[in-house]
Amino acid sequence: MALSKEKAINRIYDELLRKFGSQHWWPGDSPLEIIVGAVLTQNTNWQNVERAIVNLKKEKALSLKALKLINIKRLAGLIRSSGYYNIKAKRLKNLINFIFCEYSGSLKKMFDDSTEVLREKLLAVNGIGKETADSILLYGGGKPVFVVDAYTKRVFSRLGIVQKSSGYDEIQNIFYKNLKKDVRLYNEYHALIVSLGKNICKVKPACEICPLKGVTIGNCQLA
Repeated sequence: MALSKEKAINRIYDELLRKFGSQHWWPGDSPLEIIVGAVLTQNTNWQNVERAIVNLKKEKALSLKALKLINIKRLAGLIRSSGYYNIKAKRLKNLINFIFCEYSGSLKKMFDDSTEVLREKLLAVNGIGKETADSILLYGGGKPVFVVDAYTKRVFSRLGIVQKSSGYDEIQNIFYKNLKKDVRLYNEYHALIVSLGKNICKVKPACEICPLKGVTIGNCQLA
């Protein structure tokens, strides 16, 4: 029996949770570490980001004040493992300067701002795109924002729920319309999608072991 979009979105979550279990995301010891990680993880894997964060901690450079004062060249060297380190150092500096200019260097003040207003402000920071901004909001600030990434688009276009041409906002709105507004649910769902994308629904998918095999949505059924 074909599922409605709402039932399919919720069924997919249940199946992924059954397969992979709770993911306990996002890795990070503090909101600032999560924010830094959200910038550094652009176009690289998390292992590379972890090495960069370890370097920042070793050099006592993982605080708002330290990141504001550190020389950008030295910062780039410390985050070298994350790739595109010169660009990311500039983006990180832009974000830290924004936090000081707009919120007097207080993450509490920043996250006390409304989700809509803060999101628009973050998107105005040079180098901060929608996925990064939403990761900061959800994982750093505990805001009810659904993060869409390349894995989300890959998995849900293969399921026939979105098109390959669908944009970020269009995909995000599907989750908003069909899930209850809940920070923990958004957090877990995104993490589970990443786990599926990394381990099974790769560029060359392993459909024979996919936990979503046989889920029918509209006229589409996984082989």
